[in-house]
Amino acid sequence: DEAAREGERAVVGLGESNELTLKMRKMLAIALLADADVREAVTTLEDAGRTARRVLGGTHPLTKNIEGTLRKARAALRAREASTGSA
Repeated sequence: DEAAREGERAVVGLGESNELTLKMRKMLAIALLADADVREAVTTLEDAGRTARRVLGGTHPLTKNIEGTLRKARAALRAREASTGSA
């Protein structure tokens, strides 16, 4: 969709390791969660979390924030899979 294309253009312009890019990827994941695309949200947060940890370090507030959001997204995915019986 259009928001995803805009996000991709921002990544190209700023670079994947840019702090603003990481914030935007977290926000994209939150939008995916709201749109019930939980698996894609988890994938996006896992990738952003790895990059944030590598670039900013594990104690950086953004890294911690992304990892907290990832925990919530994984819990939502587990709940969804349990309710549908899929894995």
